[in-house]
Formats: sequence, structure tokens, C-alpha cells
Amino acid sequence: MHKQSDTSIILAHSLSILLWASAFVGIRAGLDAYTPEHLSLLRLLVGSTLLAIFGFIFRIRLPEAKDIPAILLLGGLGFTVYHTTLNYGEQTVSAGVASVFVSTTPIFAAIFALLFFGEQLGIRQWAGAMLAFLGVIIISLGTGSTFQFNNGVLLILLAAFSESIYFTFQKPYLEKYGFFAFTSYAIWAGTFWMLIFLPGLGDAIMHAPRNVTVSILYLGVFPTVVPYLALAFIASRNGASEATRSLYLIPSLAFIIAWIWLGEIPAFLSIVGGAITLFGVLLSNIKTDKKQDQPNYGL
Repeated sequence: MHKQSDTSIILAHSLSILLWASAFVGIRAGLDAYTPEHLSLLRLLVGSTLLAIFGFIFRIRLPEAKDIPAILLLGGLGFTVYHTTLNYGEQTVSAGVASVFVSTTPIFAAIFALLFFGEQLGIRQWAGAMLAFLGVIIISLGTGSTFQFNNGVLLILLAAFSESIYFTFQKPYLEKYGFFAFTSYAIWAGTFWMLIFLPGLGDAIMHAPRNVTVSILYLGVFPTVVPYLALAFIASRNGASEATRSLYLIPSLAFIIAWIWLGEIPAFLSIVGGAITLFGVLLSNIKTDKKQDQPNYGL
């Protein structure tokens, strides 16, 4: 049973890393023909529709009335605010560099999890996290881009902050409703807030190149639905800090995907940074000795 559990956690982490890394590139492609708000709305509408179909098939229960305000708040932060601010940020920040700043999410989530839920990390976990983030910074420096704190960067940091709140405070609702049901509620809530941008979406779809719209359909089905379900699954078993820690690996993969998809060629320094990030993530996820009174953060 333990092996099966470990395998499912590894698979969930892998899906999250791969699909979210591709999302940054897909957003850059989508912004060629869509405004940031229309891109977010179409992406969330696609994801919400897919989840509604699955929800109907599997007959997931509706949330209790007393939980709806919290679901609306968390869905607004994790989806409406996150996706919209990230899209606006990527208008002036490259896909790879955007993924670097979103990699602050695990740091915010770990702090919130410690303060509000007592999820403590050991010295090795914090050292691994800091080393991973250092690698992430080196990756970005390898692109020749400098860390200029313009509005785009600040918006992406806001996206990471809002997403970390969502990941951390979803915990009691994951325990109550299960990871599939609650993630569906949150995505529907995020879509609800985005409906304010519905005017003009039809015209945007009609005038956008087909390949750009296909990119957004891909974003709605895969990077929107699957990674959030996967991380909710991990968080429901091991906590928010465990669920988000592997996200440090996303920039490494994002640069590779951007190289293939957009022609953004990574430099040698970026490759070195990727190796450092990988080592940091592995360090932070090394299983502790069973004799020690420490949590098991192994992937």
C-alpha cells in the first residue's frame, strides 16, 4: 500500500511539473491574439465545462451553504487573481522568467502552512528549498534577462502570492469534500468571478488564429484541470508545503518547452541553474530516518 501511495504521489508531482511548465509557454502564445482577461476567461470556461461533465457523471455533492463564501474567496484568489495577473505579467516578461517568479509560490505556501497549520519543515527541507530557488534565479540569469522589478514582475509575484494562499487554505475543505470535488468548486468559483469579462469574448474567438485558440483550449483542459487536481491530491495527504515544493522544477522544464515551442534558446548558465534546482528539490525531499521524529517529505 505504501509503494502504491508513493507511486501516486510521484505521478501527481510529475503531471503538475510538466503541465504547468507548458502553461507559461501556452500563455505567451495565447496573448498573441487574446487580451489577458479573455485568455483567462476562455481557459477557465473550458476547464469548468470539463469538470462539470465529470461532476455530473460521478455525481459529486454540492458544497454546504456555509462554505460557499470561503470557496468563492479561495477560487477567486487561486484562479481569477492568479491567472489574470499572470497573463498581464507575461505581456512584458518572457515565459521562462515568469515561471521563475511563480516559483516563489512554495516559499509563501511553506510560511503560511507553518503559521496557520503547523506544517514544520526541517533544516534540510529549508536548505533544499533555498538552494532550489537559487538555481531558479541562475536559470533566469542565463537568458540574459535582468531582474527588473517592473509592473509585469510585480503582477507575477502577486499571482504567486494569491496562489499560495489558495494552496494553503484549501486544506480543511480537501479533508471535508475530497480533492476532486473541492478543486471543481474552486475552479467554478474562479470562473464565476471572470464572467465580468464575458463581453467581447465571442468576437475575440472569431478573429483569433485557430492555432492560438487551440493553445488556450489546451490550457483549459490540461494545465488548468490536471495539475490543480494533482496538487490537491498531494496536499490532502501530505500538506501544502509538500504539494508545492516540486514546483521549483517548473522553470527548468519551462525553458526547455519554450525552446521547442517559441524558439527561446536556453543558455549554458540556465542549464547549470536547472541542475542546481534539481539538486535542491532532491535534497528537500530526501526521506528522513524513521527513528527520527521528523515528517517524511519523500516524493
